[in-house]
Amino acid sequence: MIRSHSRGPAALLGAAALACASLTTGATGAPGATTYGSDTPTTAQGRDGQELTVSASADLDPDGEQLRVTGKEFDASKGIYVALCKDNGDDRVPGPCVGGSSGSASKWIVPEGDPNEGELALAYGPGGTFDVQLDVRARDSNVDCFQVSCSVVTRVDHRATGDRSQDVRIPVTFQGQAPENGGDGVDVPAGTVSYVRAAEFTGAGRPQDLLLHPDSGKLYVGSVDIPDTADVNERGLYALDPADGSVLAHIAQAPGATGALAARNVPALIAPSAGDGVVFHYPLRGIGTAKAGDSAAQGVWLAGATVTGAGPGTEAGTVLVAQGADLSEVETATGAVRRTLTLDGGSVLGVDPVNKAAWSASSTGGALRRVDTGSFTVTATAQLPDGYVTFIEADPATGNAWVGVGDTVLVYDTDGKLLATLEGQDRPTALAFDTASHQAFVLREDHGTADEGADNVGSLEVYDSAGLQRAAEPTALPGNRAGAYAGVAVAPGGATVYVTDQAESKVVKLDRRMSPKVVRSPADLTVAPGDEVGFVAAAEGTPRPTVRWQVSTDAGTTWADVEGATEPTYTFTAAAGQSGHRYRAEFTNAAGTTRTTQATLTVTEPDDEGDGDPGSGTGGGDGGTGDPSDTGGAADTGSNGGTGDAGSGSATGTAGGSVTGGATGGVSATGGTGGSLAATGVDALTAAALAAALLATGWAAYRRGRRVT
Repeated sequence: MIRSHSRGPAALLGAAALACASLTTGATGAPGATTYGSDTPTTAQGRDGQELTVSASADLDPDGEQLRVTGKEFDASKGIYVALCKDNGDDRVPGPCVGGSSGSASKWIVPEGDPNEGELALAYGPGGTFDVQLDVRARDSNVDCFQVSCSVVTRVDHRATGDRSQDVRIPVTFQGQAPENGGDGVDVPAGTVSYVRAAEFTGAGRPQDLLLHPDSGKLYVGSVDIPDTADVNERGLYALDPADGSVLAHIAQAPGATGALAARNVPALIAPSAGDGVVFHYPLRGIGTAKAGDSAAQGVWLAGATVTGAGPGTEAGTVLVAQGADLSEVETATGAVRRTLTLDGGSVLGVDPVNKAAWSASSTGGALRRVDTGSFTVTATAQLPDGYVTFIEADPATGNAWVGVGDTVLVYDTDGKLLATLEGQDRPTALAFDTASHQAFVLREDHGTADEGADNVGSLEVYDSAGLQRAAEPTALPGNRAGAYAGVAVAPGGATVYVTDQAESKVVKLDRRMSPKVVRSPADLTVAPGDEVGFVAAAEGTPRPTVRWQVSTDAGTTWADVEGATEPTYTFTAAAGQSGHRYRAEFTNAAGTTRTTQATLTVTEPDDEGDGDPGSGTGGGDGGTGDPSDTGGAADTGSNGGTGDAGSGSATGTAGGSVTGGATGGVSATGGTGGSLAATGVDALTAAALAAALLATGWAAYRRGRRVT
């Protein structure tokens, strides 16, 4: 389990939901009142005009601080609790609370004359007022306010838990709990995959199961009623926009045993219907179908025992259902039973329509059986350990069965051989496969008591479904507590995952992110002064990483950002003083920072360049021999003598040397960086001399015009 004491984006989402409370700061309370905390007082208003004021709400001492909390205009006929609790958002019971429900960390306010008034509770003052002190700290065995959003809250007491009329919340933060600046995950290993909480959908009741429709793209949610809201019945089937969670449809009613319509719980979604809509199970023996836009679901009421598991049938219009020991295929529209197989101890069902198989086991372990759904015969058996079986899901790519038992996930091949045991601290409650990425997404939810190690934090785990290794870092899910049902839905490719949080009546949307992974690093370059240099780098990541180039002038000991160099290709004109400089690209996104390997720039003259003094040559007669120049090289002797007046000429170029003789004139080549050719005389230059001259003059010009990458 990953526990972080830095306040991350997921923890801030709850605070964002507090916009319903109008927050103001300023002096409150009686004149001369004691000053508490290190912040100015903060006041929030409730839906009916209640005012809650806390003496300090920021930079609190994590180890303990005393706050003064006052209230007015509360309904004095209703008992309330005042405490520091985990903030679960609008219309949700806050909790758990730091210090529990009793002691100095919380106060119980009751109507005057209430039988609990006295040692257990305080009575309201005139006009629904109260003035109490709370001893608060950042964490205890119930809640960690560095991990989740916390607020000083009021709520109706245990005698009317679904009454939200007295809810008022003031967010608080502790020292070291600065707002997130987007830099989390910096310098994690390159290519690290993780998921981040992107949104919370609270408009779909208390979610039990999820299905992302492959055709319409709608997110279907099966839900039960929310106990927090006693005046509203939220049970039924919902269709949500998967982008923002807006409710597209709510189908509450389905027929019962007599055919009468009534609001129904929807604990399990069985399969998508063609085009849009879903087939679902509703208690006790209902099989329904509905889609967005329907006013009520179509449904049948099966004969026999309570349905304990269901999955897609072998053809359109049928479903497989487990009713105790009986595994049957029934018609969705009529409930007619086509065939039945008795499996002693069977109740939990996982169906694999791709590989034409169904897996069955008892809810307490024992025999795990693979059933060929074509022949309706058992083809493999394995023995599960004793423990609470939460799910059986079959991987459509491999045919392997993944079984949640206790705190482990066991993976069996199609012959019933155990392939892997995936351990964890929390109970695995739901699993979904993504066939595009070949990954398995496991929802783990906290369970048990604080004495048993419970911390009210679940997680999402991602595995390579073939290699059975982790494919992403576990994602902490504060508030997730195990219930009777849970669901996971995955967008194709695994970029977005949806999980239920039934304890807090939410669907949580998680987006994938990957720290930058370099796919191209810059290469060492050797250039001449004045060349245009181009270093190139590339990286992949989610979200798309940004880049900045850095330079080191001391062999990589220290690095500095290059101003304005924020593109994958960094170009500039080389200077001699940059020889030996090193360059690298740094890629950054919300998941981390990754740097390329270093590239070294060498700036030098070409090997055939030099500086020489002019040589001299003399022609005529039998052909004389010129003297070598001081630095240009040895003299060449012409082979063809001639008569006539002496000619003279000079050339400058990159290759030094002296050439004499030949025909009636001589030519002298001098070293340098460029030059011109002039000749006087009757005959042309020899081919060799002309080629040498052209080579000398053209090389430098070519180099000045090229780009080096």
